[in-house]
Amino acid sequence: MTIERINCRKMPVLFIGHGSPMNMILKNDFTNSLKKLGKNLPKPEAILVISAHWLTNGTYVTCMEKPRTIHDFYGFPEELYEIEYPCPGWAHDARYLIRSVQKTQIKCDNEWGLDHASWAILKHIYPRADIPVFEMSLDYSFNEWNPKPVQYHYDLASKLVFLREKGVLIIGSGNIVHNLGIIDFRNIDATPVNWAVEFDEKVKSALVNMNHIELIEYQKMNGSHMAVPTLDHYLPMIYVLGLQEENDSLQFTYEGFQHGSISMRCFQIG
Repeated sequence: MTIERINCRKMPVLFIGHGSPMNMILKNDFTNSLKKLGKNLPKPEAILVISAHWLTNGTYVTCMEKPRTIHDFYGFPEELYEIEYPCPGWAHDARYLIRSVQKTQIKCDNEWGLDHASWAILKHIYPRADIPVFEMSLDYSFNEWNPKPVQYHYDLASKLVFLREKGVLIIGSGNIVHNLGIIDFRNIDATPVNWAVEFDEKVKSALVNMNHIELIEYQKMNGSHMAVPTLDHYLPMIYVLGLQEENDSLQFTYEGFQHGSISMRCFQIG
């Protein structure tokens, strides 16, 4: 079945603050919130994940029938590297997405697969791995310190709204506050630093008020240079905002911090 022929209710959109790879094997409030999502969400025809961990020159989507599980992390317990998420891909309809988006070139990728921004959360939300999944990269055409403007990503996301009408659950997977420079690796429950809490709360307020401009121009917010030292984990949230429509509801499905400088805030739109 292709998304051209699907006729179903409009799917919600998720932003998931995925945090440490250790969440794959931990049972905590955050992972419990993911399990709850899986029980409450309508079952999608497919899942598209916009990943903080796939940075490319241009924009790509995975076009393979069987995406491999990528263990893109280092120095963690061996059991994490043994975990697989053997879901099917969505090759034909990934190509349909590419044909449907105008003015922005999106290309097929047949090598990447699913990094842990995708499968580490999906193993909690949909543990049976029976729903097709494909992934979209973040265009870092310039370089890590001078990437494309945030507005570019917001505008690209708005062109993907049609997928919601076709039964596709779109997930932005990153973290609103993501500072590894001062992270307390030894203590997942470390008390969050004040500036991280302040920035996270400002983002929350902007989300509640649907103030997308403030979030696109996040650098004007106090503490942004510490909360968002690089854009990779912030941009997946921008894609979710670009998919929000005027009458969409907003609910926070998880709020909290891990390791002192990682916001785990998650929310659902629609």
